[in-house]
Parts: sequence; C-alpha cells; structure tokens
Amino acid sequence: MTIHPKVLEVTDRIRDRSEKTRGLYLDRLAAASEAGPRRASLACGNQAHGFAACGPGDKAVLKGDISPNLGIITAYNDMLSAHQPYETYPELIRQAAREVGGVAQVAGGVPAMCDGVTQGQTGMELSLFSRDAIAMSAAIGLSHNTYDAAVFLGICDKIVPGLLIAALSFGHLPAVFIPAGPMTSGLPNSEKARIRQLYAEGKATRADLLEAESASYHGPGTCTFYGTANTNQMLMEIMGLHLPGSSFVNPNTPLRDALTKAAAKRALAITALGNEFTPIGEIIDEKAVVNGVVGLNATGGSTNHTLHLVAMAKAAGIQLTWDDFSDLSDVVPLLTRVYPNGLADVNHFHAAGGMSFLIRELLQAGLLHEDVKTVWGAGLSGYTVEPKIDEAGVIAWREGATTSLDEKVLAPVSKAFQASGGLKVLEGNLGRSVIKVSAVKVDRHVIEAPARVFDTQDALLAAFKAGELTEDFIAVIRFQGPRANGMPELHKLTPTLAVLQDRGLRVALVTDGRMSGASGKVPAAIHVTPEAAAGGAIGKVRDGDMVRLDAVTGTLEVLVDSATFAARELAVADMTGNEFGLGRELFAMFRANAAPAELGAGVF
Repeated sequence: MTIHPKVLEVTDRIRDRSEKTRGLYLDRLAAASEAGPRRASLACGNQAHGFAACGPGDKAVLKGDISPNLGIITAYNDMLSAHQPYETYPELIRQAAREVGGVAQVAGGVPAMCDGVTQGQTGMELSLFSRDAIAMSAAIGLSHNTYDAAVFLGICDKIVPGLLIAALSFGHLPAVFIPAGPMTSGLPNSEKARIRQLYAEGKATRADLLEAESASYHGPGTCTFYGTANTNQMLMEIMGLHLPGSSFVNPNTPLRDALTKAAAKRALAITALGNEFTPIGEIIDEKAVVNGVVGLNATGGSTNHTLHLVAMAKAAGIQLTWDDFSDLSDVVPLLTRVYPNGLADVNHFHAAGGMSFLIRELLQAGLLHEDVKTVWGAGLSGYTVEPKIDEAGVIAWREGATTSLDEKVLAPVSKAFQASGGLKVLEGNLGRSVIKVSAVKVDRHVIEAPARVFDTQDALLAAFKAGELTEDFIAVIRFQGPRANGMPELHKLTPTLAVLQDRGLRVALVTDGRMSGASGKVPAAIHVTPEAAAGGAIGKVRDGDMVRLDAVTGTLEVLVDSATFAARELAVADMTGNEFGLGRELFAMFRANAAPAELGAGVF
C-alpha cells in the first residue's frame, strides 16, 4: 500500500528532529540487552531474596537461568471501577506462565487515582502529576533486574501513560499491556448529559443527579464514554502493545480471562530467551508514535493525549510536537461517533467492528504505517483480526469485520463523519493552545466575544449562579497550568457552558488548564502555553477585551492594540491555597519543575 504523503512527511520530520535523542536511547537499549537474562547478573544472595517467597515449583524454575521470569506491574485498586477487575489477574498470569514453563511475580503496584472521583475536587490537582509518580513507582518495581519481560495492568487516564513511560525506561525488556475492558452499557449518554444540564440549571435535584450518574457508572470496568481511559486502550492497540482485539472486551467474561492468559504467554514468548525477542523500545518508534496520533484523530480521542503522547514519545527518545498532531489531523478523517462526539458508547463501537475495522480502514487508506513491530509480530495488518473463544475455552483469532455493522457509530473512510480529525493548534498573541472540534458544531468553530476573566472554575460557576452571564462571552480561566496548581481538568465547567450555549449565547473557553477527554460541544482552547504562572500572555487579558477563537484559521487572539497589550502588567494570583492539603505539599517539586504543556507538562 502507498502511505499518505502527509503521514510520510510528518514521520520523516519527527525522525529527523529526533535523530540524536533516539540514537542515544537505542544505544542504551542495546547495551542493556547485551547483558542477557536478568537473573544471570545477580549474586546468589540477590537471587535468593528474589524467590524466597515462591512455592517450590516456581523456586526451582527460578534457580535456573533459561526459564523466563515475568514481572507484573499492577495498578489494581477496588475503588476505581476500571481497575477493580485486576484483583484476580496476577493468579491468571501465574497460571499462564507455569503452563509455558515460566514464572510470573508481581513486581510492584502503582497508584491509580480515579479522575471521575476527583473531578472538580482538590485531589484533581494531583492528577496530571500522578502520571510521573506512576512511572517512577513502576520503575522501582522493575529495578530488581530479575525479569525477562513485563506485563502492565492499567487502563485509566494518567495510569497508562505513566506505565508506558516506565516500560520505555526499561526498553530492553519486552512488555505487553493487558486491559480489563469497559463496563457494560448503562444509562444512555444522552440521558446522562440531559440530567447534568438540568442540575446545572437548578431543574433537577442532587438525588436525581446521583441516580443518573449511578445508572451510568454502574459496575466493574472502564467508563463507557470515549474519554482518556478508552483513548488509552485504543492507543495501546494501534501502537501494537495489546493483543489484537483485546481493548474493549468486557470484564469478568471467559474471553477476557482467556485474553489475559494469552497476553502473559505472549510476553514470555518474546523474551531474549527465545527466537522472537521484541523489546518494547524497538516497538515504540517514530512510525508507532505517528500511528498513535492518527488513531487519536480518527477516533476523536482525548485532548489529554496532546500532553501524554508527547511525554510517552520523549521516553523513547522521540520528539513529538503539537504541530505534528495538527498536520496529521488535516488529513485523517473522523471515523467514529462515540460520546461525547456522538450518542453511542465504546461497547457500541466494539460491536460495530471496533479496532480491527478501524485499523483495516486506515491501513487501506494509507494513513497508518503497516511496517511496524508489535507484541503480536511484524506488521500492523496483524491487528485486523478479532479474538473468539470456543466452548472449550480455546481462544483463536479470525478476520474482523470488513464492513461496519453500524455506520452511525463507526464509518468507513469513504463515508467519514468529517474530513479531518478535529484536533487543531491555535496560535496568536495569547500563545499556543489546542482545540478539539469533532463534537463542536461548524457554526461554533469561530467565536469572537468579550472576555470574562476568572482565576478559578468555581468563580465562573458562582457568576453563573448569580445570573451574571447573560451575554456572549469567552471565559478566560487562568492560573490553571501545571506550575500553578498541577493543571487540573476543568470538566466541571462543561454542563454550565453547555447550558449557556443552549440558551443561544455564543460562548467559548480559553484556559491554561485541561479539559477532560469528555470535552464536548463548547469550543475550548485549552493547554494555553506559556501559562499564566509562567508569565504567559493569558495573564494580561482583562474583562471586556475582545477575544477571537478561530478553529478554522488556527488562531487565538486578544483584539487589543499590540503596544497596549504588551505594556500591560501580568496579573498575579494568590496560589498559596494550592500548596497544602490532600497531599499537595508533597508535589511542590513537580509544580516548580513542570515542563510547559506543549512539552508534556511533566518533570522528566
């Protein structure tokens, strides 16, 4: 197949830009690989500690150097619905390892916070930085240097990016990511959104809202809307780190358990002890990163990945920029309509053909690199299959759907929902930002209105409740960047702004903070960089300034005389209230050293 010239152009420039850093990374990977099986380098005392608690059978295996040892990094907790199913995975993985002559050990656990619980709360100020804390925690687990491969159990927002950063820091090891799947469908997303807006307007009680939310988020598994968690799963599959077709199989089903065991066996099959050695540092290259960005655009995925993919790529020595996202968005069509970009959920997407259909369509259109390494083998065409299980519990893969079973949810390239992916970079005298317009109506792609400036999202909500927001405006929410308060998601604003838009007002959001992967129909220029706390121009905007957000031309401007605007003093906010409580004092070094949003907003 012929690769699309723009995809090739972006890939080539990423490779050129990353030549030095990628080369250094691969040199380190090669040096680590040459050391051979990990346990061979350990002293007898080291090894004895490593298998002291194992049963006799596993201990006998680990005393030798030719049987593989599989490390398990788990983000299990039973508060986070998506991660609760992981409680039983370690034993399944141990069984699978024994069946092929290996051993599996839980190497370490990592924290896993639920953004749904912390949304709009103080704890959300730890959310973004938890990605880097997770990476460090996983690295500690693997630092014992006794593993020949690793499997990573994680699904949600910062957890998968953190795990992948850690996996790439141990890039000489094979690594397979194992999902747990989405919860079954609950209350329809359209009804959930309706109740949320009624509550924002004071037309529904808190009891009504809690009942609706409980009917939506009702059991084990990932939340079924297409936010960051499910975008993570799409990325792990399209970048070749899941087994084919495994991302969206529901928890606690025979197929889910069979896929978990198969993933463990596959991880053991690709160690340096066999003939299919496939370290993760070779899988995640420039082509795999571009495939991830293409998948993000084709599915209308989470804006959070304009941060996370940059950070993940950097961990492999690859320099990815927002311009790469935007340029690929121009040529990658939108092929899915999953809430908030539609009414369906990820279970509907999976039933309509899911990842195998999506990957086949993008490959045939020349929008994905086929010639990549994956945990499944060479070539991304291996991911156009889907798993099935027979009555005996035997799993097999067969060709996936060649036509969409529901074109209202999953469209072929020939009937794409729109010609572009909807992610754009905005640039102007307010700095640089990103916007996702896949769920924004075309007549809202350009908003020009007076600014209403707030330093917190709660201040805007208070103005709404006081009846002050009755005219067109662009909400400027500043001091929400990584150095100010950890860059929390501002998803609590979505229902209120949606109410105002539905009343006929022309509204938009401009912020140096984040929106959730569930950002939807209100135009939002997010991740504005430089942020206000780092001297960014967003700190110079005043109430009443005319601001123009233009997602067509890719501009974000305050329409004030340039000399006047440049001469303004930057606003100063009292951020001492962000420094303590719910663990925030422990993250002071993260806030002080965080990179700008465009560089991933992390500390690595």
